[in-house]
Amino acid sequence: MDRTAEIKRKTSETNIIIKLNLDGSGKNDIDTGVKFLDHMLILLSKHSGIDLEIKASGDLTHHIVEDIGISLGQCIFKALGSKKGINRYGSALIPMDESLARCVIDFCGRKSLILDLKLIECNIEDIAIEDILHFFNSFAENAKMNLHLHIIYGQDQHHKIEAGFKALAKAIHQAKMIVSDEIPSTKGQL
Repeated sequence: MDRTAEIKRKTSETNIIIKLNLDGSGKNDIDTGVKFLDHMLILLSKHSGIDLEIKASGDLTHHIVEDIGISLGQCIFKALGSKKGINRYGSALIPMDESLARCVIDFCGRKSLILDLKLIECNIEDIAIEDILHFFNSFAENAKMNLHLHIIYGQDQHHKIEAGFKALAKAIHQAKMIVSDEIPSTKGQL
């Protein structure tokens, strides 16, 4: 079963190409033009075991970040296909120095996003906190998934976000695993 996908999104604001392989080894080639986002997406690829290529350009950081969230969510949704045999659910509890993050997901076909990130309004490197929130919202909506991400505690804003992305990656790794030959739902479809 081929669990790969490619999404091309070109608007008057952004130009994005994403290719991924759910059954990869975490290889990546990522250039969004937003250094902190590149760092987080490299972590996501590595710790989820998803091979990921992203090339993006655009007029504003906000548009680039949001449209990458949209495109990456669509790409994962497409690569999951019918979701036959997937574990469906994933969870992880991940530390990053003094910060601790918990992420729980469900590839159920419906968007629900609960974020409790305990972030202070600021910029982290070259990205605003609010743009990171937009990324998670766009990603969850377009992956059609439940995403619960909670920063339990932490001081450093960078560490909190990094712990969150790593927890999301590990939860995705668990949820995308093939564990049977059936659709993981009593309804017969997701």
